[in-house]
Amino acid sequence: MELGVQPAGTGIDGIAWNILGHTYTPMQRSERSTAWHADFPDGTFVPPHIHRTQDEFIYMLEGDLQVDSAGTTRHARAGDLISLPMGVAHGLFNRSGAMVRCLFWVAPSARIWDLFVAIDGVADPAEVVRLASLHEVDFLPPPG
Repeated sequence: MELGVQPAGTGIDGIAWNILGHTYTPMQRSERSTAWHADFPDGTFVPPHIHRTQDEFIYMLEGDLQVDSAGTTRHARAGDLISLPMGVAHGLFNRSGAMVRCLFWVAPSARIWDLFVAIDGVADPAEVVRLASLHEVDFLPPPG
């Protein structure tokens, strides 16, 4: 990792991924952690899933993000920090009627970069689930 500033609105090497209808812009990458800016349009979500090898964090910049985990629902708003420990199932939902903008990071990086490269632009949910399982992220089956 080098000392530096990643300018706002630009991703590492100009990268911006389309992941499940969200735009992920990678801001930092090292073996110990990876960070990305995310735009969640209204009505989009990340289905419940588990990170086998990473802790995940989300710092809310704008909007209201619903976090479902262990049978509870919480809402995070601008300035809030969401902590999602490794091995704990969680789903993220934008049901707010407005855009959600946030900064994600995971530690350690593990295979998250390779996962995003693999699922960038993939429209078939079953294929996203299959590829995620190869990169240490397990999506849960939909509820009954």
